[in-house]
Amino acid sequence: MPSPTRRRLLSATAALLSAGAPPLVLSGHAAPAQGDSEGQGTSQGASQATDQGTGHWPARPIRLIIPVAPGGSLDILGRVLAKRLTATLGQPVVAENMAGGGSNIAFEHVAHARPDGHTLLVGSDVLAINPALYPRAGYDPVRDFAPVAEAVRAPQVLVVRDGLEARDIGAFLSLAREAGGNLSMASQGNGSLGHLAGALLAQRAGVAWTHVPYRGGGPAVIDLTGGHIDALMVTLPAAIEQIRAGRIRALAVTSAGRDPNLPGVPSLAESGFPGFEVVTWQGILAPAGTPAPILRRLAGEIAAGLADPEVSGQLRAQAFEITGTGPDRFRALVTAEARRWPEVVRASGARLE
Repeated sequence: MPSPTRRRLLSATAALLSAGAPPLVLSGHAAPAQGDSEGQGTSQGASQATDQGTGHWPARPIRLIIPVAPGGSLDILGRVLAKRLTATLGQPVVAENMAGGGSNIAFEHVAHARPDGHTLLVGSDVLAINPALYPRAGYDPVRDFAPVAEAVRAPQVLVVRDGLEARDIGAFLSLAREAGGNLSMASQGNGSLGHLAGALLAQRAGVAWTHVPYRGGGPAVIDLTGGHIDALMVTLPAAIEQIRAGRIRALAVTSAGRDPNLPGVPSLAESGFPGFEVVTWQGILAPAGTPAPILRRLAGEIAAGLADPEVSGQLRAQAFEITGTGPDRFRALVTAEARRWPEVVRASGARLE
C-alpha cells in the first residue's frame, strides 16, 4: 500500500481537479511551434554571435549532462543533439549520463559548473518539480540556470508487461483493485512526471499500487520487457520501440487526445478521466552566468538542428513533438513551472529524502 506521504501527495493532486476547479494540465504552458519568430531570429543570429563575444568558444569538448540512465527519453534527445552540435560547433559534444538522487546529482553538478559554455544540461519538468519534493535539492531551477532552448514535448504512456491479462485501461484498473495494492507500477524516478501521473491516475480511479522508482525510463522499460514489473508510466519515446515490437503493451497515453504515433491507443482523457493531461517538456540549459553570446549561438545551433530534416526525422520517429522554443520563452516556461509545482507538493506535505 502507498505510504502516508504518497497518499497525501495523491490527495493533494486530486484536490486540484475537484469539482469547480479547472483541469490540472501538468504539461505547463503552451509553446510556440518550431520556427516561431524567436527561434528564427536566434537561428539567424547563430553565426553572428561568434563575432559578438564568444571568442574562441568552444575551446575544448563540451559535456552534455543527461540526468538519467541510458535509454530514456532524455538520453535519446541528448544523444541526437550531441551528435548534431558536434558537427556544427567544431568540438566534440559528449553526452554524459549522471543518474541518481532523483536527477538532483546532475542538476546540482551543472548548477555549480563553471559558466563558460562547456557544461550543459538536458533538463525537463523534473528540474522544476524536485525543489518542492526534496528538502535539500541543492539548486534553484530559476536562479541557477540559463535556459537555452526547449526542444521537444511528449506525453506519458501507461504500458504493461506482455503477460499481464489486462488489454485495456478498464481491465487494468479492475486488476489493480483485485490486487489490493500489490500490483507494481514503475516510473522513471521519484518525483518524475511518470510518478506523479501514476499517482494522479490511482487517486482518480480509487485504486492503489506499489510504486517502483527507477533511475530513468530506460532501465524501467528493460525490466518491464523482462516481466519483472507489472506496469510502467513513462515518457513515450522511452517505450515506443518496445511497444512497436510488441514486447510490451500500451494501454493509454496522457496527452489530451490520442498520440499520432499510437493512434490505436486511447488517451486517459477519453477513457473516463476528463481533463487528464500530463505532457513533459525537455530542453537544454546552461549554468547561470554563461555569457549571452554563447547562449545565443547555442540556441541558434539547436534551432537549426531541430529544423534539419534528418534530426527532426529522428526525433519524430521516437515519438517526440518538436517545439524549438528559444531562450526567452523557455525561461518563462521554467519560471512558471517553478512557481506552480510547489503548490501541489506543499498541499500534500510530501517530501522525498
